[in-house]
Amino acid sequence: MKIKIQANQNESLNRCSVKALQRNGAFHAFTFQRFHASTLCRAFTLVEMLLVVTIIGILAALVIPRIVGVSERSRITAAQTDINGGIKSALGRFEIDNGFFPKSLQDLVTQPSNAKNWHGPYLDKLPTDPWNNPYIYSYPGKHSANSYDLLSAGPDGKEGTEDDIVSWK
Repeated sequence: MKIKIQANQNESLNRCSVKALQRNGAFHAFTFQRFHASTLCRAFTLVEMLLVVTIIGILAALVIPRIVGVSERSRITAAQTDINGGIKSALGRFEIDNGFFPKSLQDLVTQPSNAKNWHGPYLDKLPTDPWNNPYIYSYPGKHSANSYDLLSAGPDGKEGTEDDIVSWK
């Protein structure tokens, strides 16, 4: 069976459009004339795909570092809030009730034997910093002789480094 293909002078047909029409079961010359080749061949070229992938890569390179930095800053802020807010408040209430600061943070959760006026628990559980390390507490403090020292070892988890978050500054 031979198929006669007729095309207007204004329209161009290529192999892609003929194959597309044959797949759809349209073998009439009228159908071939109705469709332009560019409407039948809908595909992306390799250059277009590479361009899109490159643009997505550039956007990711710009956005991802900013998102990562915000996360780390929010952890530092959370540790500062714990030290200067929640834990400090619990330590202050313990000191008001008993007349002295606790020897460890555990004394805020369970009553120590030497605390006669203990009205706790002052905390629901022992706190950990945003990096899942325990807060470091010492009484009497090295930096605050009449008070306590409370710190988070920070992102590196090592006490005494520059990224420590402390209560005395």
